[in-house]
Amino acid sequence: MSALPARADAVVIGGGVIGTSAAYHLAEAGVDTVLLERGGLGGGASAHTAGMVRTYFPGNPATGQRAVRSLNAYHDFARHTGASLGLKRLGFMALFTEEQQIAEFEADQQAQRAAGVRVELISAREAAELNPLISERAVLAAGWAPEAYHVDGLDIVRGYAAAARNHGARLFTHTPVTRIDDDNTVHTPQGSIKADSIVCTAGPWSGEVASMASVELPLAPRVMEMLFTDVPPSPHRDMPMTMDAASGLRIRSWKDRILLAMGAPKDGEAREDWLGRIAGHLGTLFPALDGIGLHRAWSGDFDASPGNTAFIGEHPTRRFLYAAGFTGAGLCQAPAAGEQLRDLLIVK
Repeated sequence: MSALPARADAVVIGGGVIGTSAAYHLAEAGVDTVLLERGGLGGGASAHTAGMVRTYFPGNPATGQRAVRSLNAYHDFARHTGASLGLKRLGFMALFTEEQQIAEFEADQQAQRAAGVRVELISAREAAELNPLISERAVLAAGWAPEAYHVDGLDIVRGYAAAARNHGARLFTHTPVTRIDDDNTVHTPQGSIKADSIVCTAGPWSGEVASMASVELPLAPRVMEMLFTDVPPSPHRDMPMTMDAASGLRIRSWKDRILLAMGAPKDGEAREDWLGRIAGHLGTLFPALDGIGLHRAWSGDFDASPGNTAFIGEHPTRRFLYAAGFTGAGLCQAPAAGEQLRDLLIVK
């Protein structure tokens, strides 16, 4: 590995999907950029997702607007980076089991459309036609958004990383940040580098990195565990991602099985009780999966914000920029986040 340079216009801390997007967009704009990653590129939250990009986030059109902008960038990804993502459209559906959820959808729909999000209210029968696992009797209606795609998050990371290097960025892996001085000197076990601007994109560790620079980011890292089912009686390989609006349970097809997530056990909750809650929701909403075996797939930390909406900005008194709090939806917003960070930095 080459030695760290003595200085850079921008030092990006974190080499996941947000950090590599930032490095690419900065380097493309002519900014002398160095990226520091504590492990391997994409080895954090970016590698522990359900592999979906979508534009509909119920009750959160601001996130949807950023996701629409990002999805457009993914469709044009190969032209800008030389890497193909192989997006596969599956769609995204939010199941409503209470009248209040339908009212909230209708109150939110105009703002969603203004943000560029394509979403419509469909009947329980229409929902079951899109996902045959759904019980029509358990659902009142659903929000249907066709713009949702399967993607490998590591393909995004690799594409942005290679394109960033092509534009002159220098990326250093296995280079954890140990200290940040008041003059923006960033210290690592491999040496130190003086940054005109620091860009914090460290995912679940963003709060820790920010605190080294005496910056407070209101993050609450959470654990998300993904589960696999046994092979279901009837495979549904093109099933859309489907979310229960009440519990947050999400399921999608994954090869010949079903991938699902519903957070992780609550504080003090036994794992068996948590799995029992999941099994109860599965049996009610998706009767064909009642009693099916559940197995750990993978788990990982992600950076959660208080309102589940990412915050992207800069500290008012020092050259410290940040993009954090994506709450598990970093893949959906990475291109737009990188563009926003670039715009914040280069207007200085």
